[in-house]
Amino acid sequence: MRRTLFLLLAAAVLLTGLIPEDASAIPAFARRHKLSCNTCHDPFPRLKPYGEEFAGNGFWEPEDDSDRDYVSTGDELLRLNRTFPIAARMDLWFQWQQDADVETDLQTPWGMKLLSGGLLARNVGYYFYFYMDERGEVAGVEDAYVHFNDIFGQPLDIMVGQFQTSDPLMKRELRLTYEDYEAYKVKVGDSETNLTYDRGVMVPFTIEATGTDLVAMVVNGNGKAEAVNHDFDRDEFKNYGARIMQAVGEIGGIGGFGYWGKEDLADGATALENEVTYYGIDLNFGIGGYATFTGQWLMREDSAPLLADPALADVETDGLVAELIIAPNQDRSTHYFTLLYNKVDCDLDAYDYESYTAGATYMMARNLRLNAEYTLLATEGDPEVTGVDDSSRVSLGVIGAF
Repeated sequence: MRRTLFLLLAAAVLLTGLIPEDASAIPAFARRHKLSCNTCHDPFPRLKPYGEEFAGNGFWEPEDDSDRDYVSTGDELLRLNRTFPIAARMDLWFQWQQDADVETDLQTPWGMKLLSGGLLARNVGYYFYFYMDERGEVAGVEDAYVHFNDIFGQPLDIMVGQFQTSDPLMKRELRLTYEDYEAYKVKVGDSETNLTYDRGVMVPFTIEATGTDLVAMVVNGNGKAEAVNHDFDRDEFKNYGARIMQAVGEIGGIGGFGYWGKEDLADGATALENEVTYYGIDLNFGIGGYATFTGQWLMREDSAPLLADPALADVETDGLVAELIIAPNQDRSTHYFTLLYNKVDCDLDAYDYESYTAGATYMMARNLRLNAEYTLLATEGDPEVTGVDDSSRVSLGVIGAF
């Protein structure tokens, strides 16, 4: 069985070169601006610099902002799109996992979401998506925010809503692999804090003269759980994050990240105040559009994260994510290759995680890609904590956006 599945993986990678490429993409922004998905993505959902600029402008393209695209109401303060921008994405996977309780699994679909984004007014955009199906459950709203762009005519933005606090670092939603960026997901002990989804305010600012990007954020610190007695936050504390990224010529950039907050943890008569601190560095660079490398080192410190052991203090969690994406024909490539390394090393061994991933992507169309991926899992932690067994995994995927 194992040999057969490895042969299927190899065949899938080889067959990607034999599929015709005569289809084109028509998701929401491509339909609205009459552009190929390749204008912003390389490949989807990964953003090119132009795509990052478009998103950073609140999904506004001044050169293509025509009155004919809006309903005429006679009110200068009202700009309604003639059509409601909406798109969909579906991810389907076949997976084989060595020595697992279920070795083969048809994860079809693994996820299906509805997305919408566009303008509310000049320099004010919005974006949200609704996860109709994520691992067999309705996950609800994840990303959802209003984006105020170029406030007072300056390169200052404000984003209010729900987003991932790791977005200024490596955007999990834009990765090409089934394998995730694990360092951002870890919640140590009974902590509710990590660097995935949270509710709050994010403020990006650019110093154009030096090519420096600054981001500050304030969030609840306890994820996107449902409200209790009308309150989303579980305690009186707010968490704070900041990032600085310095461009290095046209090659890439190097950045630093810090995050600090507190949370009240309680279980019966036991109550703790856990202080959570992150700090780390990241870098990215490209080689003429043929290859892009992104790396992230992250240290997390928890002062008192475990209710079952209140005396346990100063728990450290060391995280590393490194990703290399190769595009043989630059942004016109139909084949892409990904190498991804994950490592989480925690004082609490149950949270340890390490993986090596190699993946191949074929763009059957600009909005339809096939993935073949092999992940070697070298996890030393508790499968109930990390969500995986010590094993290897083969994943074959079909990902479409329309």
